[in-house]
Amino acid sequence: MNYIGSETIETERLILKAQTLEEQKRLWEILMIPEVNKYYLTVPPKFKEKLLDWSKQEEFYKKNMKSAYNKDVFIWSIFLKENGECIGRISCQESGLDLSIRDVGWYIDPRYQGNGYGTEAAYAMIDYMFTKVNINKIVTGAAINNKASWMIMEKLGFKRQDKTKIVQYTFLDELTEDYSYTLDKEDWFTLKKNRGR
Repeated sequence: MNYIGSETIETERLILKAQTLEEQKRLWEILMIPEVNKYYLTVPPKFKEKLLDWSKQEEFYKKNMKSAYNKDVFIWSIFLKENGECIGRISCQESGLDLSIRDVGWYIDPRYQGNGYGTEAAYAMIDYMFTKVNINKIVTGAAINNKASWMIMEKLGFKRQDKTKIVQYTFLDELTEDYSYTLDKEDWFTLKKNRGR
């Protein structure tokens, strides 16, 4: 695995950049939109009220930014090329003991959903992780009710597993059933070749 950190990635319409403190309030505002956070956050529900208060969250974000440029951190803010607006975040983080097997996550401002930005950002990030960072596999999941998210995964070649798992999302009172997905490096390169990319 190559520890190269969150290098800038450009796509046709987007720029993915290592996070800075400058856009963190904007990202927090997006994340606090109920339709965004209900299937994203999995911190214990007892922290719900703290998450909703920027004055309390600001310190957390400042602390997080100290490691944003570390070579083992793979988290990007997503910007539109046309106007430089920050519209979301995407990440590839550890999933367990084997550091070459990662988990992924992303969110996009609802005002920009439905335009293919999530797929475009996810494709670029996944390709970066398999091609440049040289990870072996991605293991992730999405709530069964979060069709938009798992449809992106399936469009990108992730394989749905037979077993589901139960997840407690921070802003949902009830437990939620998630699909589990995997994507191997070899499958990614085969899919990429077949797409002519």
